[in-house]
Amino acid sequence: MKQPQTSRRSFLALAVLTPFAVAATSACGTSGPGASSGNGGASMWFLSGEPNQTNMQKAIDTFNQANPDNKIAVTFFQNDAYKTKIKTAIGANQAPTIIYNWGGGTLKTYAEANQVEDLTSWLDSEPDLKKKFFPSTFSAATVNGKIYALPNMYVGPIVLFYNKELFQKAGVQAPKTWEDIMSLVKTFNGMGVAPFSLGGQSRWTSMMWLEYLLDRIGGPDVFKAIFAGKPNAWMDPAVIETGTKIQELVSADGFIKGFSSITADSNADQALLYTGKAAMMLHGSWTYGPMKRDGKNFVQDGKLGFVQFPAVAGGKGDPKNGVGNPANYQSISAKASDKEKESAKKFFKDGIMTDTMIDAYINSGSVPIVNGIESKLNTSPDKDFLNFVYDLAKNAPSFQQSWDQALSPTAAEALLNNIDQLFLKSITPQQFAENMNGTLGK
Repeated sequence: MKQPQTSRRSFLALAVLTPFAVAATSACGTSGPGASSGNGGASMWFLSGEPNQTNMQKAIDTFNQANPDNKIAVTFFQNDAYKTKIKTAIGANQAPTIIYNWGGGTLKTYAEANQVEDLTSWLDSEPDLKKKFFPSTFSAATVNGKIYALPNMYVGPIVLFYNKELFQKAGVQAPKTWEDIMSLVKTFNGMGVAPFSLGGQSRWTSMMWLEYLLDRIGGPDVFKAIFAGKPNAWMDPAVIETGTKIQELVSADGFIKGFSSITADSNADQALLYTGKAAMMLHGSWTYGPMKRDGKNFVQDGKLGFVQFPAVAGGKGDPKNGVGNPANYQSISAKASDKEKESAKKFFKDGIMTDTMIDAYINSGSVPIVNGIESKLNTSPDKDFLNFVYDLAKNAPSFQQSWDQALSPTAAEALLNNIDQLFLKSITPQQFAENMNGTLGK
C-alpha cells in the first residue's frame, strides 16, 4: 500500500498534466481558484489522503465553529494534480490564501517571485507559536534569511532499520560506523542473506544513502553550498568520496540482487526486511506503520530494530545529524487581501497543531513536529519508535531536507537520474559530480 498522499514520498513526482480531482471540500465550499470562504475568511488548498485529510478537515471545522468571521474554505487535491493546479494558479495570480508546499526549492521559487508572504516579523511577534515547533523545521521554510512558511504535520527522518532476529543469529550488533557496515555486509552475505534491502527502481531510496554519507563525510555545509548554487559546489571532495563509498558497497554485494528492479511504492523493499531476506534497510520513518500492519507481528514481536546512520571515520558531520523530511509547510499568498491574510494567520496560530491534531498524528504512528509531547508519546504502544524519531528530530544539530525536495524540479530530476547511474556503476563518482555540477543554477 502506498503512503498517504501527504507523506514523504508522495512529494517526488514532478507535476504532470493530469486532470485534477477534488477529493473533498469544507462545508464552506469554494467558488474558484483562490476563492475565500465568503465569510471574511480565507481559502486553502491541501492534499488528499489519510490520515492527513481527515485530521486537517477536523482542524478546520473546529476552527470555523470558533471563528465565524474568519472561516477557512479548504479544497483537497490529489498529489500530482495539486502540483499542476497550484503552479497554474500562482502564475495567474489566483492562488488560494494558504498555499501547501514542501519548502526547499519550490518555496524558494515562490519567494523570489514575490508570490508568498514574508512571515518573519509576524512570527517574531508570536514567540510562543514559533517556539512550539522543532527549530530544525524552519530551515526548509527559510529563503535568504527570511521565513516564508509555517511548518506543519509530522517529521519524517530517514532511519536505519534492521532485523533483530537475523542479527541475533549472526551474533552481531547494530552498526555504529561505516566500517561496521562493511563488516556486516561480509557477515550476512556469508549467511546467504542480503545485507541491505533497496527499492532501487524508485531512485529516491538510493538517494537516502548519498544524503547521509555526504553529511557524515563533509558535514552539512557541503549541501548548503549546493543548495545555494555556489560555483563548483558539486565538485567538493566529499561528494567524490561519497560516490566512491557507495560504489564500494555495491561492489561488495551490499544490496539485494536485482535491487534496480525493486520498487518502493509497492513496499517490496519493506517485505524483504520483515521476511528475513534482507538484514537491514535505510528508509523513512513512515515505513514503520506499513511494516507493523503487513509484517505479521514482525514489529509487535519486537523484531524490528532501528538506529541512526553510522559515523564515518574522519568525517566532519555530527552523527546526530538527520536527513529526510523535516515537516510539511503552508505559506500565505502575497496576492491575498489583508483580511484573508489576517484570517490565515489566525488559523496558523489557533487552528494548526492543536492538542487534538497532535493526538491524531501520534495515534497514526507519526511524530508531530512540536515540542513538549514526551508524555503523549510515552502512552503510545509504539512509544519506543516514536521517542526514537522524536529525539532524532528534536536533537539533530542539522536536519537536511531531502535533496529532491530542496533542489529545483529540473535539478532534482537530473539528480535522480545520475544517482541511478551511480548505483549501477555506469558512471564514476567523478562523472556524477561533474554531471550534477552542470545543474547548478537551474
